[in-house]
Amino acid sequence: MSMIRPFDPTDILRFNNVNSDAWTATYHNGYYASYTAQWPDFCVAVEGAFDPSIKAYMIAKHEPPAPDPQHHGHLTALSIAPEYRSLGLARTLMNLLESLSGSNPRISNHNHIPEDEHDHSNCGGHHDHHPHAHGDEAEVEVDSEGSQEGNIDGVDAWFVDLFVRCNNKRAIEMYEKMGYSVYRRVVDYYHGMEGIGSTRDELDGFDMRKSMPKDSTKRYVRFNGKDILVSPDQVWA
Repeated sequence: MSMIRPFDPTDILRFNNVNSDAWTATYHNGYYASYTAQWPDFCVAVEGAFDPSIKAYMIAKHEPPAPDPQHHGHLTALSIAPEYRSLGLARTLMNLLESLSGSNPRISNHNHIPEDEHDHSNCGGHHDHHPHAHGDEAEVEVDSEGSQEGNIDGVDAWFVDLFVRCNNKRAIEMYEKMGYSVYRRVVDYYHGMEGIGSTRDELDGFDMRKSMPKDSTKRYVRFNGKDILVSPDQVWA
């Protein structure tokens, strides 16, 4: 049994058991504090009901501010302790992120962008250059009821995205089962953060996306994303 609660900056003193995974990066204290200060609803921790140690956590945000046509939810880090994997926690946390990023019934006008006003084929909204921890292998089917029905706390973003190393096959397969697909391959996205190798698939990252209800025409996803190569500068611009 476990409970989900807001992530507290002091949790970094207790999450060593989660960050011991080879895919997980640990950052300076101010990094976590800035996320919890700016996007408190998007940052949560999973704590054992009878054991106060951290079992999992998610650090996320939404950017750039609406009504920017690239407004989206962004998963920065999701990590789960080994003994808590395959329990569906990853799906639960992603459901939360999608619900917060999705429709808000209080927003009546979506301010849709005309088809000829903006070309998304080479867009590169600002994203943090941070690797993500992906370990849960929950066998689940896509369940978007949370975002489809709407959430009064939802920010009504166009899509949710995340970055994952091209050789992290377990994470890629998991997110594909959740409805995410590769939008583009970012060459050398993880340059300088190799950690566990230096192959091309280790250095490159997949930008994976899932449309939210606002993107009813699926303009923010593509089906040949693995063939689209971009540089990190195009992502961080």
